[in-house]
Amino acid sequence: MNRQRSGRLGVGVVGAGRVGPVLAAALAGAGHAVVGVSALSERSRDRADAMLPGVPILDVQEVIRRSELVLLTVPDAELPGLVEGLAATGVWQPGQIVAHTSAKYGTAVLAPAAAAGVIPLALHPAMVFTGTSVDLSALTTAWFGVTAAAPVQPIGQALVVEMGAEPVLIAEADRATYAEAIETVSAFSRSIVEQSVSLLRGIGVESPGFFLSALARSSLDHALAHAQPDSIDLGSLPEPDPHL
Repeated sequence: MNRQRSGRLGVGVVGAGRVGPVLAAALAGAGHAVVGVSALSERSRDRADAMLPGVPILDVQEVIRRSELVLLTVPDAELPGLVEGLAATGVWQPGQIVAHTSAKYGTAVLAPAAAAGVIPLALHPAMVFTGTSVDLSALTTAWFGVTAAAPVQPIGQALVVEMGAEPVLIAEADRATYAEAIETVSAFSRSIVEQSVSLLRGIGVESPGFFLSALARSSLDHALAHAQPDSIDLGSLPEPDPHL
């Protein structure tokens, strides 16, 4: 592994779903070099080609061998087994930075890699990804939950800032609560929208999703504003309509 230049990292992506290629593209925009991405399905290969043109598609072990920073952007259920399996092959390299993007886990899930001398980070982007370049703009208003040992927290924070987002430190012991908060917002939003769309469709409203879009966004903005009393002048906001 050789640095491209001082402070710049060779970035490898394991998992070309909606998240990994976007984060890699954001890091590339900050001057890092994306050295490889793993992608199994045709859809993931197309996504990798679109977001990371010219970056070679490699097997997982080769991605890790080439990388100074490894982004593990795989589903939660696959993460523990992936880390353990790779540790068994001896592919992890001392001094390598390994970051996963799961809300559910802190750095403990990376213990098999840490035992080989890597620097473990948990960097969860609290946003919904489309897997397209649109997400690069959305990152500029997003926050990441960062979990890391105190000596390396600045590394995680710096990577998040380089991607255009804002870092928030989450203690290892608080990761389960953090994940619950993320899932609650995501599941509740989906459920409420789906229920409302179904009701409107049932009475013949055309394009109920478009009909509700402005209301849903403004209602969420209003709720979030009231959740931040220290930074928002509540006197300037209207009271919520009790009929909504």
